[in-house]
Amino acid sequence: MMGIIKHIHAPKSLETKIAGESLFNDGVGVVIFMVIYTIAFGDLHAAGGAAEHGAGVHHVTINALDIIKLFLLEAGGGILFGLAAGYLTFLLMKSVEHYTVEILLTLALVTGGYLVASKLHVSGPLAMVVAGLLLGNHGRMLAMGDKVREHLDSFWELVDEFLNAFLFVLIGMELLLLKISPQLFVLSVAMIPLVLLTRYICVGGPLFLMRNKREFTPNASMILTWGGLRGGISIALALLLPEGETRNLLLTITYIVVAFSVIVQGLTIKKLVVWSLAKAK
Repeated sequence: MMGIIKHIHAPKSLETKIAGESLFNDGVGVVIFMVIYTIAFGDLHAAGGAAEHGAGVHHVTINALDIIKLFLLEAGGGILFGLAAGYLTFLLMKSVEHYTVEILLTLALVTGGYLVASKLHVSGPLAMVVAGLLLGNHGRMLAMGDKVREHLDSFWELVDEFLNAFLFVLIGMELLLLKISPQLFVLSVAMIPLVLLTRYICVGGPLFLMRNKREFTPNASMILTWGGLRGGISIALALLLPEGETRNLLLTITYIVVAFSVIVQGLTIKKLVVWSLAKAK
């Protein structure tokens, strides 16, 4: 998505909104999933261990205060841990000036930091987003030279391309494991406009409320809605559900919504952005 936006030279404000929204969208989505999962089945980490040993997953009683505590722990804890891990990495990178060492430091931050966040039961995605924002702003200015920035950008662009390609292969292979009946396919397709409508409300609402205070790119709500591509995280979360008919139902719906997002929305978003910008002139 960001590659398309940069290729057509869209306004910088639109590029910033899409990048920022996509970064926090996945992190917050994972936190909300964790909260809902805990309400339905109990602790996600304990449930995973039970599944490995063939044990059943039991429902638990949880009240509103527990939900607030869980959300604060996952989201707030993830943000605080991301700040701490990002700042520690920033100090280490500032103390050296060698691109291989600094690349390894960022790699250690992502892999080791995510693992530690999981052990602490805080949101790993949010932690890595916050750490990345810290290093991507203050780190680039204060802890990296031009050569380091060039090599670091090239390395992570390569990793991003590789993981995206691997993701599409896995999405294609998942189709072989799904049991899709005609009724389930129709239901899944019917969910696509509902998902788009929900996203339009969530994205358009804040933009509508702030329209008198800030100037936005024309048709920003439409672009952000259609450009909200769903992918591997959605399917990965659906795969965490306990085995059963409900899991197959939700996994199939998720897969078809993701497939539509990647194929249809991904192939047409460029035309939508170009049309919106041309109409605004």
